[in-house]
Amino acid sequence: MGKSKYQRILLKLSGEALAGDAGYGISPETIGQIAKEVAEVFQLGIQIGIVIGGGNIFRGIAASAQGMDRASSDYMGMLATCINALALQDALEKENVSTRVQSAIEMAEIAEPYIRRRAMRHLEKGRLVIFGAGTGNPYFTTDTAAALRAMEIGADVIFKATKVDGIYDKDPNKFKDAVKFEKLTYIDVLNKKLEVMDSTAISLCMDNNLPILTFNLKKQGNIRRAAIGESIGTLVE
Repeated sequence: MGKSKYQRILLKLSGEALAGDAGYGISPETIGQIAKEVAEVFQLGIQIGIVIGGGNIFRGIAASAQGMDRASSDYMGMLATCINALALQDALEKENVSTRVQSAIEMAEIAEPYIRRRAMRHLEKGRLVIFGAGTGNPYFTTDTAAALRAMEIGADVIFKATKVDGIYDKDPNKFKDAVKFEKLTYIDVLNKKLEVMDSTAISLCMDNNLPILTFNLKKQGNIRRAAIGESIGTLVE
C-alpha cells in the first residue's frame, strides 16, 4: 500500500476544487472523489488537517474590488468556507473517516470553535480536522490560514492541491513555453512573484521552515503519491 513519508499533514484545498467543471457551487461527484482520495491517505495512518477556501461560493477580495467593504466581504467569504467544510465533512464521513469541523468564527450549532489543543487531541485520537472560516480575521487569505494552522498543529508539510501539476514560471494554461520548477526556495517564490500562495503565507512558512508541496488535485491518486513521498509537483522549502 506504500508507507507514509509524513506523520501529520495540512492539506489546503481551494473552494473552486469542490465545484468541478461547473466552476461554481459544490459538485457532489467532485467532492465525493476528493473524499475518497483523502480517505486513502487517512488509512495510511497519517494525521490530516484540512483548510478549505470559499471561492466556489463567494470571494471576498473580488467583491471588495467591486466596491463592497473589504472587511464585510471577507467575513462573507469566511462563511462560504464553513459551507464547504460541512459539505466535505459529510463526504468524508460517508468514507468512514471520523471528522471534526472547527471554525475560527464561533457557530456552536454546526462546528466546534477553533481551539488548538482540542484540534491536536482530535488528530492524536485519529480524527481528521477541517478548519473553517480562515483565520477569523479579514484581510487574511485561506492560504495564510493554512500556513498558520499547519504551524499550530505541528504539521510536517503543507500540501497545496491546485489545478496544475506544480509551479511554473508563467501560467501553463496560457503559455505553451511555460517552464515547471521541480524545487524552489521561499525567496525564489517571493522574488519571482510566483502565484503559489500569497506572500504572507510564504513568509510564515519561510520563518518556520515549513515545506510546501504543490501538485495537481485533478490527477487521481496524487494526494496519496505526495503522502508516500513520490516525486510529484513542486517542493518549496
